[in-house]
Amino acid sequence: MRKPAILALSAAATMALTTLAGPAQARTGAVSASATASSSGSAIRYAWLKSCSKKDNYFPCGSWHLLLGNGRDSVLKDARVFPRTAKGKVDKQSYTALSVSGDGRHVSYFRDKDGRLVVRDVTTNKVRVLPRSVSKLPKGVGMGDLATTLSRDGGLLTVDYYDENDKVPSLLVDVRTGKVRKVRADAAVMGFSPDGEHLLVSRTTAENTTEFSVYDRDGRRTNSQVVPQVVAHNSPTALADDGSSVAVLITTTSGTRRLRVYDLSNDSVGEAVNVHVPKKESAKRLEWTSGGDLKLWETLDSKKTGETTGVVVRSLDPGTGATATLDSFRVKSSLWTWWLPGE
Repeated sequence: MRKPAILALSAAATMALTTLAGPAQARTGAVSASATASSSGSAIRYAWLKSCSKKDNYFPCGSWHLLLGNGRDSVLKDARVFPRTAKGKVDKQSYTALSVSGDGRHVSYFRDKDGRLVVRDVTTNKVRVLPRSVSKLPKGVGMGDLATTLSRDGGLLTVDYYDENDKVPSLLVDVRTGKVRKVRADAAVMGFSPDGEHLLVSRTTAENTTEFSVYDRDGRRTNSQVVPQVVAHNSPTALADDGSSVAVLITTTSGTRRLRVYDLSNDSVGEAVNVHVPKKESAKRLEWTSGGDLKLWETLDSKKTGETTGVVVRSLDPGTGATATLDSFRVKSSLWTWWLPGE
């Protein structure tokens, strides 16, 4: 879960944004026909929450906003901002969980009027209310003590609790049917495969090693390995549709970016491939495409403050490390937090 932080960004507060490009042919950088057809100006560019200050005290304020690909700023008026703690008090120094699907078309949040977890389709405005059992918080857990993750198409949602003793299992929820599955309590959710059929989680073992496991959409564990250090200690990572190939982006001490693909089934690490991106950028998110290439989100950071001012989205060829720019955009200033599609 991203901890609350003040992001004093230098980008303009208002800007015209274009549609986030869909998956591309990584070797050519050309957007595929299917990606173009599925793109929409109403898709979410990023979700954000404003930061305010009073007498040098900073805090989140206002409503949750969605900046859309067509430049429109959509306000989530029914989304709760301030979480209730496990003792029922409102915490105005924090914020409730929110997540955006990878396709930018769905957003999950706690509804303000009743505290129910919901998933909204921003292209149709249809809201699906999840079962009460999903919205009901376990004993000792507040609204700020969890994180949610949506699958790329918004059809699945995970609820990952941060309870003190790792005793509360994470939930895997089918948004359309309301069916709920459980994932072991000490596992941290890392993300879905592009097709939503596989969920990658990690946990620290009793021997202080890192174990990656994969679950199917019915909550069955299908794969598990104690992974090598080069996989465990680098990020971002991404799970492919085969439920086994884990892409890992490595940033060396010199700032060089390298990609390795770890085969979870065979417990083998592929050769390192140099990734051709500017050193001034920082890796933010990595995702496999349905065509077997990768998509990489990189942030542009201010040299003076170290804070993010913009995002570049690139296709990435896992075989050669070649990249091509798919999209770039600025990030608003004075934000408390912000979330990209897939976060």
